[in-house]
Parts: sequence; structure tokens; C-alpha cells
Amino acid sequence: MDIVSLALLGGCSVIVGLLVGAVGIGGILLVPAMTYLLGFDVHTAVAAAMFSYFFAGIAGGYYFLSRRLIEWRTALALFVGAAPGGLAGALAAAHVPAQGLTLLIAALVAFAGIDALRKPSDRQERTTPLPVPALIAIGAVTGIGSSMSGAGGPLLMIPILVTLRVPALVAVGLGQTVQIPIGLLASAGNVANGNLDFLVGSILAVGLVAGVSAGARLAHGVPQDRLRILLAWVLVAVAASMIWRVIAG
Repeated sequence: MDIVSLALLGGCSVIVGLLVGAVGIGGILLVPAMTYLLGFDVHTAVAAAMFSYFFAGIAGGYYFLSRRLIEWRTALALFVGAAPGGLAGALAAAHVPAQGLTLLIAALVAFAGIDALRKPSDRQERTTPLPVPALIAIGAVTGIGSSMSGAGGPLLMIPILVTLRVPALVAVGLGQTVQIPIGLLASAGNVANGNLDFLVGSILAVGLVAGVSAGARLAHGVPQDRLRILLAWVLVAVAASMIWRVIAG
């Protein structure tokens, strides 16, 4: 890769990190940006994204765990399911045709956009932890889906937990933290498949961590609802574009 391509790659990861830090969504845009704007093969893009999410998970998870916003026992139960799920998803993704993988990513992008358009629920939040078997299952589903598509753990896990009446802040913290085992095991699988480019993944990791940190500070100075709705429609448009490209060949 030349210097210009590396700079563009870093810029994309910073922008995505800003969105994640400011409104909690945006990571799902990383793979489409790499494939459609920078010309990466979808398998390479997914592998590099998963590698970078490991470091983003450390940064985000440290914040929530150090402030005791989530319980270690809950996080560890999710890890038990997420780690093997991340490995299994990465190994399976290598055998999925590029078009099929693109359609899966497009579906998740559309899901993220539609979910962001929903109004926050007024249902009473649960006061007791979810059962351990349920947490393990949620972790496994998140790990498989995330490592196959290159979506971050928060995209899949947060809507599930919120639907189960887990407090929103706790759900966000768990979604950030679960990226650690998923990113680690998915990267091991991608190394075995020969799909992981460490240089590309490292650039993404630096950009994401920097962007998330800046986005978290930016969140206090911008209208959250407007930014969230704007991003939601961008996600829906990106999903429609990806599906059209596959159909059009």
C-alpha cells in the first residue's frame, strides 16, 4: 500500500471511531468503507476490522469496568460464549463467497440504521442479572455474527440486551467489552486462514481508539438525537447501495 492509501485508511477509521464514540454506532461502516472506497477484498477488510476491534474493546471496556458500571461476572459469562463464537465465525467466513458475505454485512448495516431510528423504550429496566446460560448464548451469537461480518460487538449485542430490559448504559458497556474476546479469537482464526493483514489492522486500531476517545468528548457538545437520526439514514442508504451492487453484479 502507498502512503496515500494508508492515510485514507487511517482517516476512515478515525471518522468511524468518532461516530462510535459520539453516538454508539458506526463501526459497521468500517468494512463497507474499506471495500467500496478503498478497494479492499471483503475477507481482508473483515479480518482487519476484527483485529482493530480487539484494541477498541480494551479502550472502551476499561472505561466501563474501571468505573464499575458493569459486573465482572456478567462480562465473563458473555466472554465464555463470545470467544468460541468469534473463532467459529472467523473460520466460517473464509468459506463464504464474497457476494454472500457482502449481503450479510448489508443486512447488518440496514439493521443498525433501522434500530437507530427507533425511539428509546419506556419499559422498566431489569434489576437482576440475566441467567448465565442466556448470557453465554448471547455472547456466542454476537461472536459468530460479528466475526463473520466485521461488525463490532456493540452492533449485535446492545439491541439484544436492551430488548431484555438490561439498562442502556450497562448494555453499551458490555457491548464494548465483549469485543476483546471476539477480536482476539477472530484474529486467531483469520491468521489461520491467511486473511489478516497486520499493517492494515494496526492502522485501523490506532484510528479507532483515537476516534472513539475524541467522539466521547464530542458527544457532550452536539445534539445527540439529530446526529443519531442522520447516521441512521446514512446506514440505510449504505445498505441499499451494497445490495444494489451485488444484484447488479
